[in-house]
Amino acid sequence: MAKIRDYVFHNFGIKVISLFMAVGLWWLVARDPISEIPLDVPIEFHGIPENLEIATDKIPEAQVRLSGPERVIHGLQPSDVHLELDMSGARPGERTFDLTSKEVHQPYELDVVQIIPSQLRLTFDTRLTRSLEIRPRIIGTPANGYRVSHVSVDPPSVTIRGPQQRVAAVDTAVTDAIDVSGRTSPNSFVTRVYLSDPMVQLVRPEPVQVTVMIEKVAGNHDGN
Repeated sequence: MAKIRDYVFHNFGIKVISLFMAVGLWWLVARDPISEIPLDVPIEFHGIPENLEIATDKIPEAQVRLSGPERVIHGLQPSDVHLELDMSGARPGERTFDLTSKEVHQPYELDVVQIIPSQLRLTFDTRLTRSLEIRPRIIGTPANGYRVSHVSVDPPSVTIRGPQQRVAAVDTAVTDAIDVSGRTSPNSFVTRVYLSDPMVQLVRPEPVQVTVMIEKVAGNHDGN
């Protein structure tokens, strides 16, 4: 009996504190029910080889369903959850990636229940960079008796970059519309260049200057 009594009362204060802590922890958990929430999160791509481009037009977001204490769910911010894919081993062509809980970064108190879609298929292509002629887009008609004699662009070309097949298919870069309606003299316009393929980008997107030379039609005097 003495040994049992000594065992019970040995470090009695510490044992009492531990008991209260255990009860308190149980109480906190018991009063904080488990909730579940779906979040649409962007997919972040890391480690893409330097010579590759993603050639897939539309990359969907992933819906991540999370489960955990209601207090954590209610305080969740969109920036608290993200999904990362390692693409360091990618090569030209198609590749399928599994989206699992290992790729999701979320607060430690939450668990990943489901990811939709569970897989992502992407197409990769070798990166191509090349020079492309700029074509000015002139609209309207000069004043009666005048005509556009010459159009120049400075710089005359731009450098574009993107997936090889997409870049190779682009013929020209077109400027925004330049209206010469009713004009009788040369004019310079500062405008932008537009690429119709969203997968192809300008290496250095800068304004360009378009000079439109307008002259009187030969044999025409004062519009007669």
